[in-house]
Order: sequence, then C-alpha cells, then structure tokens
Amino acid sequence: MTIAVFLSSLLGAMALGMPIAFALIVCALALMVWLGNFDSQIVAQNMIIGADNFQLLAVPFFLLAGELMNVGGLSKRIVNFAVACLGHIHGGLGYVAIVAAIILAALSGSAAADTAALAAILIPMMRNAGYDVSRSAGLIAAGGIIAPVIPPSIGFIIFGVAANVSISQLFLAGVVPGLMMGLSLVAAWAFVSRRDALETTPRTSMRERGRAFVDGFFALLMPAMILGGIKWGIVTPTEAAVLAAVYALVIGMFVYRELKPSMLYGVFLTAAKTTAVVMFLVAAALVSSWLITQANIPAEIGGILEPLMGHKTLLMAALMLLVLVVGTALDFSPTVLILTPVLMPIVKQAGIDPVYFGVLFIMNNAIGLITPPVGIVLNVVSGVARVPMGAVIRGVNPFLIAQTIVLFLLILFPEFVTGPLAWLRGR
Repeated sequence: MTIAVFLSSLLGAMALGMPIAFALIVCALALMVWLGNFDSQIVAQNMIIGADNFQLLAVPFFLLAGELMNVGGLSKRIVNFAVACLGHIHGGLGYVAIVAAIILAALSGSAAADTAALAAILIPMMRNAGYDVSRSAGLIAAGGIIAPVIPPSIGFIIFGVAANVSISQLFLAGVVPGLMMGLSLVAAWAFVSRRDALETTPRTSMRERGRAFVDGFFALLMPAMILGGIKWGIVTPTEAAVLAAVYALVIGMFVYRELKPSMLYGVFLTAAKTTAVVMFLVAAALVSSWLITQANIPAEIGGILEPLMGHKTLLMAALMLLVLVVGTALDFSPTVLILTPVLMPIVKQAGIDPVYFGVLFIMNNAIGLITPPVGIVLNVVSGVARVPMGAVIRGVNPFLIAQTIVLFLLILFPEFVTGPLAWLRGR
C-alpha cells in the first residue's frame, strides 16, 4: 500500500501539470500523512540539507563552462578540427558530429548544451551537403547524450551525492562506456549512410590539419586537464569544475577573443537559471528520499525482486528495464533523484558494485533523453535545427537502438566498466 501511495501521489501531482520539484514535495507530504508523522519542519530541514552539499558546487561551474565554451568559440574550433580530419570521408560530417560530441562531452557534461552547439554548427552544413536532415538530426541528438556518461558528467555528480558514491570513481568508470557509445554511433552511421549520395569536403593537407589543430589546441587541451587532474588526484571534481569554467572564460576572452565583456551577463544568467532548476530538484528530492527510506519502500520493492537477488545479471537487466521505461516519461534529473534512493539499497543488498550500477544507471537515463514522448534532447535538436519533431524521432531510431545494445552489453559483460576502472584507479 505504501508503494501505491508513493506512486499515486507523485504521478497524480505530475498529471495535474505540477513541476517535478513540487510533485516530489507533494509526494513526500503524502507519505508523511500516510505514516502518521506529519511535520512541516522535516520538509524545510531536508531541503536545506539537500542543497547544502559541497560536491554540488560542481554543477553550476560545469554548466557555466559549457555556456562559456559555446559563446567563446571553443566548441566551434573543435568541430573545425574534426571537419579538417574527417570531412573528406563518405558521410564524413556524420563522423565529425560523433567525434565532436565525444570531445564536447569531456568538456561540459551537459547533453542539452552540447547538442545545441553541434546542431547549430553542423545541421546547416549537413543539409547543404545533401545529408538526410532527419537522420542527421537524430545522429546529433544521439551524440549529445554521451555527455552525461563521459566525465565531467553532471549526472554522475547528482547520482554520487544522492547515492553517497565516489564521484571521482564514477568519472573514471564512465570513460570506456562513453567511448563505446560513440563507437556504436560510428557503426550505426556507417550502416545507414552507406548508400547515400553525399557531398564531401575537399581532402585537407597535413599543413591545414595542423593549422586546425593549433587553432583548436586550447579547446582540445581542456579534457586532458580535467581528466588528468582527477586521475592523478590534483583536483577534486568540484575543483575541476571551477578550473573548467575559469579556463573557458580566459581562453574565450583573451585567446580566441570571441567572448566579449558585454556577453558575460547573459552567459552567467543562463547558467544561473539552469543551476536553480537543478538545485531545487535536488533539494526537493532529498525530502522524498528521506520519506522513501522511512516508509521502507526499498524493502518492499526488494521483496518483489527477491527471486532475482541471487542472479546479479538478471537483476541488473530487470532494474535497467525499469529505468528505461521510467526514462521515457520523466526527464533525466528527476529520474535519477526519484529512483536512486529506491534502487540503491537493492543494489547494495545484491552485492552489485555501486559504481558499476551508477554508470549503467546514468547511461540508461541519458538514453531516456532521446526517447519520446519527453525526449528533452530531441526537443533541443528540433528547436535549434528547425526540424519537425516527428522527423527527429524517425531519424534517431537507428542510433537509439545502437546505444541500447551497448547498455545491455555492459549488463552482460560488466568487465567493460570494472576492468578499466581498476586500471584507472592504478591497481
């Protein structure tokens, strides 16, 4: 019955059009009434505790870094370098989109920001070169969701705080799965574009490629700084976020000189608005998380899943199917914040590595960003590239399938996550 109260209050509030953060608070209040311990101070105290976390400082700074990169010319130079190297290949602009998506993912950690930058730059180029626009838009959307998996990932930060799991280890564990997502897009793009009559850009000389590399050197250096700093213990994820924001500001303003002082207010305002949404969600989610624990909902769900507790692979498959279904109806952050306190006790009871689960959990939620009917990244591509939503949904299907296959490969072969993580840990 407690699960019914939890679901009916949450889904009912959402059905009334209530914002997710407020729906989480309503859900918490409903659980309090059901348990007979209603106290308004609990709501206020847990919201303050939820927002008062040093590690969450990384969120606004990575969001700010992404905005500064796009406005300051770093994103554009990464795309230009990829075009110089791959533009002459059949379907080359598709491969450019994938490579640029991977590099941008290692800079900002925001799927929406990366997707918007790629769509604005590449969709006009792909349209003029005779590419199928719906398929191109679908590819860019699928490339954008690599951002929550390859560090620095805002999703890993939120999950790490909610689940009390090492964010540094989540960052290191996400590298190989993120690259696998990119490789799956390469294979899917090669298959679907093999018979298309596409224009290619002229092959560039080594001198021209070198010039493009030098022009984009400071942008390309940023991922190495962030990952290297975290790997060698020089900076924490929060400090890396500050470093990324300051670096993007300095390079955009003083090296590339595309970021003007007059643009800073708009950039900071955009980052602040996005941060406010995320932080309020986190604060509201901690209230419902506390009540979920008090109501013993994880134990009830664990009882339902009891037959699978001795079979880690089957249990992971069942949990990922649950997350996949929920991800089609909810946005990324709410799904993470709602399901983490429900699923983590089950994961720990079954003896599954929390870092391994966290990587697959965030990957699954990222895939939810390109699944209708919500599909926030699909909406971003549709709006920026001015492509009808239906066309984007049709175009993304081959790439959605490819990345879902990668997810279930990682369920069957967890060594793809745990092995590289052990190596990156240095043991």
